[in-house]
Amino acid sequence: MRGTLPAPTGRAPSNLRAVDARSWAEAPPVANPWFSWSYVEANRADIAEALGQHLTLTVQAVLVAFAVALPLAALVHGRPRLAAAVLGVSGVLYTVPSVALFAILAPFTGIGRTTVLIGLVGYALLVLVRHVLVGLEGVDPGVVDAARGLGYGRMRMLVTVELPNALPSVVVGLRLATVTTVALVTIGVVVGYGGLGQLMYRGFNSAYRAEIVTATVLCLVIAFAADLLLALAGRLATPWAAGRRS
Repeated sequence: MRGTLPAPTGRAPSNLRAVDARSWAEAPPVANPWFSWSYVEANRADIAEALGQHLTLTVQAVLVAFAVALPLAALVHGRPRLAAAVLGVSGVLYTVPSVALFAILAPFTGIGRTTVLIGLVGYALLVLVRHVLVGLEGVDPGVVDAARGLGYGRMRMLVTVELPNALPSVVVGLRLATVTTVALVTIGVVVGYGGLGQLMYRGFNSAYRAEIVTATVLCLVIAFAADLLLALAGRLATPWAAGRRS
């Protein structure tokens, strides 16, 4: 990502293109608005790069976490002691601050994308395992007994009865994990790969308000759009739950 020259506190250049240090120091102060379309136009490449990085990290982290959480939750489902152990460990790990987690991982996985992705997958995994388990445990026992009476085995029961009935809880977990991941990506700036967090950090260092607000608004848009899409997908996938919601 292109480097930029820090601006004096309370003032900022109209764009973030590299300028000669002496000419900028001698230039008269300019306005430093919170919202600036000229900043967006002058820095489209930087913004697009940070936005793409943020989106890919979010999508990859949630998909990997879901691919691990689903079979893990299915494995411990019906085994109370094992499920309690998994939930207990996940609860403890979730309390570890993200900055501390990235710092712990950095010596082993290096500085950059890999460290951030591992941390994001870890946090999303904890959220998803809990919600998948809650959904599976909440399936109506009468439905399970009826399926057993029809000769359903464990795998068939899981795939055709329990998981479809647990889907509302799974969708809630996906929504929470996704929104949480969108926010946590910005913390990746501490190891040099933070998506829109890079712009926020640069803006705070240079006191450039437009850069801070632009990155913040884009994070909010990503989180809101992702949550809305998952909510709509959940409604389409669980039409039988519409009556319960109303």
